[in-house]
Parts: sequence; C-alpha cells; structure tokens
Amino acid sequence: MTLAAHAANAEALLLVEADSGKVLQAENATYPWYPASLTKMMTAYVTLRAVKEGRITLDTLFTVSPTAASQSPSKMGFRPGTRVTVDNALKMMLVKSANDMAVVLAEGVGGSIDGFAALMNENANRLGMTQTHYVNPNGLPADGHITSARDQAILARAIIHDLPEYEYFVHIPSIRYGHRITQNFNKLIGRYPGADGFKTGFICASGYNLVASATRNGKRLIAVVLGASSGQARAVKAIQLLDRGFANDSLSWLKPSLGTVDNLVPVNASPPDLHDEMCSGKHHKPASDDDDLSASNGTDGSSQALAFFSTGQTPALKPSEILAAAPAPSEPIPVYTGPTRTGAALIAAVAADSNEQTAAARHGKKAHHAAKKPPEAGPDEAGNAAKPKPVKHVNAKPDAPAKTADKPAASDKPAKPKAAAKRAKPAPKSDSSKSDVKNSNG
Repeated sequence: MTLAAHAANAEALLLVEADSGKVLQAENATYPWYPASLTKMMTAYVTLRAVKEGRITLDTLFTVSPTAASQSPSKMGFRPGTRVTVDNALKMMLVKSANDMAVVLAEGVGGSIDGFAALMNENANRLGMTQTHYVNPNGLPADGHITSARDQAILARAIIHDLPEYEYFVHIPSIRYGHRITQNFNKLIGRYPGADGFKTGFICASGYNLVASATRNGKRLIAVVLGASSGQARAVKAIQLLDRGFANDSLSWLKPSLGTVDNLVPVNASPPDLHDEMCSGKHHKPASDDDDLSASNGTDGSSQALAFFSTGQTPALKPSEILAAAPAPSEPIPVYTGPTRTGAALIAAVAADSNEQTAAARHGKKAHHAAKKPPEAGPDEAGNAAKPKPVKHVNAKPDAPAKTADKPAASDKPAKPKAAAKRAKPAPKSDSSKSDVKNSNG
C-alpha cells in the first residue's frame, strides 16, 4: 500500500496518553511526513539535554552567524555577531518559531548544522523514532527531512518524561522583544482549558502541522495533526481529538485496544507533497510557521472560555468558538539580546532593544522615502553637492596648471567642481541604513 491514494486531502491524526503511550485514535499515523517546524521540538530536546548534562547552561551565550542570519522567516532578524543566551534563543524559537534561533542553537551545541543534525538523529534513534531523519534544526525544506505522527508523539512523550524541569518552554503563551509582542502560534495555548504544549509547523509540502497536549484531572493527552488545510483547521482537529479523549475516558474499556504508540507499524512509503494544494495559485502562502488564524477580541466565546479556565470545567463550546476567543490574559515573557539580566538591568536591556527597533524603523522609512523622491536642488547641502551647476565652469581653461587644483583658492574657478565633488561623496554612503532595516526584520 502506498500513500499515492491518500495524496488528495492527505492528513494524519494521532491521539495518545502521555503517561502510558496508549493509542486512543490513529489515522495514517505511521505514514512518512514532512515535519516542518515540528523539527524545533527535537532542536529543543537536544539543546535542553545538553543543559541538563552540564555541557552548557541556559545562560550560555551563542553568537548569530551569517548562516543563521540568512535563514528564511519566521525569524528574529538579528544581525551577524549578535549574542543571545540559550534561554532567550529557546523562547524565541519555540514561541515565534524563529528559524535563525534554531540555527544559533544548532551551531552553538553541535558546532555546525551538520554536526547538530547528527545529534538530532542519534537521539531520534535512541527514542525509537524509526521513521524520522533530520537534515537541519528548523524544518525548512530539505531532501530527506522526514518524520511521522507516530514519531512526533514519541518525541513529545520524551520531552515530558526526560525534561520535566524545562517543559515550560513548550507552553509559553507569548514573548515580548522590545516593543513587539508575539503570541504562540499554537492557538490552543491560553484558549483550550488544560492546554500545555507543544509546537506548530508549516511548509507548502507538509500542510499545517500541530503537536498539542492538554491535561485534565491529572490525565495528559497528546494530539498530533499533520497535513491540515489551514492553521484554523489544524487547531480545530487537535481540539476534537483531545475532546474525544477526555470525554470517552470512562468508556475506553469498550474500545478495541490499539496498543502503544511505539508499537504502531511504520508504513514504507514516500511522504505526500502537498505543495500544489497549499501554495499554488490563490492558495499561495510563504514557507513560514505563521498561520491564517486571527483571534477576535470581545466575542461571546471569549468570556465563556475565560469562565471555564477559572472553574476548570470542560467547555460546552465548539472548537471554532474556542479559537475565536481572545487568549487568557498573561504577561508576555521578555526576551532580549546579550547576557542574562535581572531587575533594573533587564528593564534597561528591554528598553535598549525597543529603542533599537524604533531607530531601525525610522531609518527604514527614511530610506524608503529617499528612494522614491528624486534629488532636487535646494538648501540641502547634500543636494547642492550632488548637483553642481556646470554652467559656471563652461569657460574654464582646459589647460590650467595642475598646481592650481592642488592649491584651491576662493577666486580659483577650476577648483570649485572638485570641492563640490568632495562634498558629494558622503551622500551615497546612506547604505548604513541597510543594516538597520535588516535588523528590524522579524
């Protein structure tokens, strides 16, 4: 059996118990798939194991390389040479799904992208992720970069069981960098009662992916959705899976056993390529982990969802109503560049990043307007220097001695164009604004 028959409307779904690994629902769960930014779960796992084993700390500083800075969005957009702590890089990578921060961590922990990919694959093999092979740390399109719903559930369980002290990284509601706030792309966080992880992903070939977890009454479930048609659809399907798992708990003994997630039999096939369905024609989308779901504030669903959060009850709301609600109020976690800071130093670092963003935005606007407006003669010094009037020098003697140019005087007409040219040189050097504009890319 091949996956060709499933290529149209291809989708993989899986629901498992986090503690036992018991499979509650499985559809195409062992077909190979492109992980997209779900890859960053393994990047976080390898990095945090290095922290736990004492090889690095959360305060360790890594440097943004040209390779990291050149990654496609989503990204923070820091210039090469910028230093970031492991702690801040993890938060940026897991909340904003920053591709550049994934490479920063990979190069810092593994020495290079290839070196880190080897560590990722070693850990995947050790965990029994037999259908997974990693090529890079962020999930951008690459030949041979594959996984399955089964393997993603195995990885989620490993993060829960192996790294409980660091698990908070996978359910941060939002981060603040300078004056910019980014909400977690996992729309269940802060909306679906009990939601506590993990990660989203999207490239054209994979469709919209999501690994989501939630806990109720001491029971934690993990839902995996691969190949959904939109960001809204993947969140809705995850909620439906989790709702069924919690609601049918008392009747689970009536269902035939599907075994445990590690015992699911892999299917030997090629992963479906959903590029045409996702990104062709009017469906064109960037290869980014961001999605098309926008939460609306002040809806009826918002107040109801908040009420359920406070009582811990199971919401009597449709998935679409839950997702339409505003997320539960929370204070964004500040992230910043440079070494670890606390107290007044942290406030100052956040303020400095805000000022740099504002300055970069202003430089960007100036550069944009300067590019659109042709130079005109006027009182501006650079403008005058850039447009010397040649008419004044039409009668200048062509055979003037060279020493005249070497000793310009107020009455020396041949010297004036050279003086103007010297003043004109600084005008084209507005390229310094380019780095500022680039730094504002988020």
